[in-house]
Amino acid sequence: MLHHTAVIDSQARIDEDVDIGPYCTIDGPVIIKRGTKLISHVVVQGATTIGENCTVSPFASIGGAPQDITYMGEETQVVIGHNNTIKEYVTINRGTVHGGGTTKVGDHNLIMAYAHIAHDCALGNHVIMTNGATLGGHVQVADFATISAFCAIHQFCRIGQYAFVSGLTGIPNDVPPFVIAAGGAGNRAKLYGLNVVGLERHGFKKEEISQLKKAYKLLFRSALPLSTSLKIIQEEIRSEHIETLIDFMKTSKRGVCR
Repeated sequence: MLHHTAVIDSQARIDEDVDIGPYCTIDGPVIIKRGTKLISHVVVQGATTIGENCTVSPFASIGGAPQDITYMGEETQVVIGHNNTIKEYVTINRGTVHGGGTTKVGDHNLIMAYAHIAHDCALGNHVIMTNGATLGGHVQVADFATISAFCAIHQFCRIGQYAFVSGLTGIPNDVPPFVIAAGGAGNRAKLYGLNVVGLERHGFKKEEISQLKKAYKLLFRSALPLSTSLKIIQEEIRSEHIETLIDFMKTSKRGVCR
């Protein structure tokens, strides 16, 4: 269903059962796949792909030029997966050449009103970004992470899987998987234990949570050097989730919130 007030570029490739509502603008070689609905007043630009069964609310802007002073009009893209809900006034910018050229959003994500996903960011699956949450360029957000209202994530930071970032928090460093990070206005983000409620809701067993608690205490509550803590954890606590945590800590380039 294409509303008669919608403006659609001849380059666009739109599946037959896509619903494009009043006053939407499709500008450029946009691809929109079956079951997706643009409610009204949505702008989609450039080489943007929106997957199946997504819903995009009024005044969202997807695929606009990156807010990067080095961007010179190169051909870059946004790739959005399936079953995503993108609410009012969300902005998702396309990538830059020096950042890989692609801004990616996975599947089953909820992006609430006024959230911003900058150039070259990569979201996994089942991510929640609450109202006004902002990602600087090149940010990576892993599966099942939650970024609460009015958070600001610094460029090049990573948010680990199942992590929970509390509202009004500025994140200057990586947030490890499975934890809660929080910090009020003007305060540096700190860790406040495991995201136990979130882990339980996602079916983590008591033994798995207990293992993660032990690892958390060694990493963030002991006086041991980080290298020593990691060695003890690797030798004494064996599980898939522990390996994820260890790998995240070892591969951090910006440092980790402590």
